[in-house]
Amino acid sequence: MTRVKICGITGTSQALAAAEAGADYLGLVFAPGRRQINPQKAGEIVRRVRTLKSPPLMVGVFVNSPVEEVNSLAESCRLDCVQLSGDESWEYCLQIKKPLVRAIHIAGHSAVRDIIEEVGKGHRILAGADLICLLDTRVKNAYGGTGQKFDWQLAREVCARFPVMIAGGLAPENLAQLIAEVHPWGVDVSSGVETGGRKDLHKIRDFIAIAKG
Repeated sequence: MTRVKICGITGTSQALAAAEAGADYLGLVFAPGRRQINPQKAGEIVRRVRTLKSPPLMVGVFVNSPVEEVNSLAESCRLDCVQLSGDESWEYCLQIKKPLVRAIHIAGHSAVRDIIEEVGKGHRILAGADLICLLDTRVKNAYGGTGQKFDWQLAREVCARFPVMIAGGLAPENLAQLIAEVHPWGVDVSSGVETGGRKDLHKIRDFIAIAKG
């Protein structure tokens, strides 16, 4: 069954609704941007979600932050996983103490062999670590949450070899097609379940139902 990560959660009610709808992961963004939340709010959301019978894993999203800061916030906010969505090296990733989601940005000129090589390199360097790679669209001056998709055909062969999560331009309207064509380990959505820049609980429920169906 396809795992689902709802990213860019900014409020407790969003988090609880997404969790109760069946999300496997919830993303809390610590990087600068309109979905950024402070550590205090993140800790509050994590505490409330953990009161549920089957809580999703809580993921902190960081971009080019000092490794000490990432590990400290992950510990103090009681995160389950860390997602790195910037230009961090695989050697940097070795210093992260929590299970890792590593974003790999796909450009229009990307080649399948290069993506496979990069994902494979990560699994070799982090051998034995809990690693999931996330393929997202490369957009100038942005590190995710743009709502822009990349060529899914580039992901098919990668998903056949590694547990990979797909992000970038996903929404309830195109999710079934992605799953049928690419067979990803998981999917990640943020702007695709928003209306007017805010999380839409109806879209979240529809997205999760399609993924799990």
